[in-house]
Amino acid sequence: MKAVIFESFGDVSTLQYREVATPEPGPGEALIKVSRVGVNRLDLMARQGEVGPLPLPHISGSEVSGVVAAIGPGVQIATGTRVAVAPYLYCGRCEYCLKGQETLCLKSDILGLRSQGGYAEYVVVPEASLVPIPEGVTDSAAAAVALSAVTAWHMLVDQVRIKPGDIVLVWAAGSGVGSAAVQIARLHGARVIATAGSDAKLDAAVNNLGADWAINYRREDVYERVRAITGKRGVDVVFEHLGRDTMATSLRCLARGGTIVTCGTLTGREAVVDLWSIFAKELKVIGSYGGTRANLQRLLQLVREARFRPVIDQELPLQDAARAHQRMANREQFGKILLVP
Repeated sequence: MKAVIFESFGDVSTLQYREVATPEPGPGEALIKVSRVGVNRLDLMARQGEVGPLPLPHISGSEVSGVVAAIGPGVQIATGTRVAVAPYLYCGRCEYCLKGQETLCLKSDILGLRSQGGYAEYVVVPEASLVPIPEGVTDSAAAAVALSAVTAWHMLVDQVRIKPGDIVLVWAAGSGVGSAAVQIARLHGARVIATAGSDAKLDAAVNNLGADWAINYRREDVYERVRAITGKRGVDVVFEHLGRDTMATSLRCLARGGTIVTCGTLTGREAVVDLWSIFAKELKVIGSYGGTRANLQRLLQLVREARFRPVIDQELPLQDAARAHQRMANREQFGKILLVP
């Protein structure tokens, strides 16, 4: 099969499009003929050696939709079934899995992290991670919600329990996870302040996704604009996935009793925060990792009902993975970039 692999860590020049052996499904596994695979910030971090350890040579790609092409022993799903892959892999046996807390699995993985991923014509995945795609949902839409939107749903719905009337500050609303967060917050009756680094992305966040207010973080003081928008009150929730460069501002933007929910450290893992404000204002900082099969099933149903619209920046041939990585590194995309094998 054709695949995009890297044999060493580095810039986009390390990505190679070439022939590799087609994997075979083992017990409890299925072979998926990949239709679409999303490009995620995690893929860039893996290629650069910032997460791991990774097996080399390595195939990235966590956000997969496709068709079951073959099955291993003990697998019940029928070949020919259209599926999306729930990318947060879990063991099903540890104490957290047995309590239904997949995202806390002691042996958790992400498809395309320690395992080989979907930047290929075929990928092997556990049957337990397959979610049938409902009629009326395209392969592109299914791949576009498989990781980023699932992560955003788990953050806002499962962890924060967002409610009508909440005011939510969403950092980097043009990203895959940020564009999903805007829609999920609005779907639950919240009002949204979207931030982005360009006016074009902010226009799209407001006009296409339903954000109520927009802040260009490159030329505006986010804290002062939040104070002006909220009448100095602050926001109820900050959707945080950037890390070091924004965490202090995120805390300052919260109203009393407010919550930061965070899933990422794009700008760095360590941040200086004002601990006094956390206890004096009774603030909450919630970590959130991944999402569940149930989250993916719910999102696919919402897509089918036209209540959630996956935001797709563009689709490129698989051999253009380096171009896709560079576009993401330059923060040029709005929504998901998909690759087509």
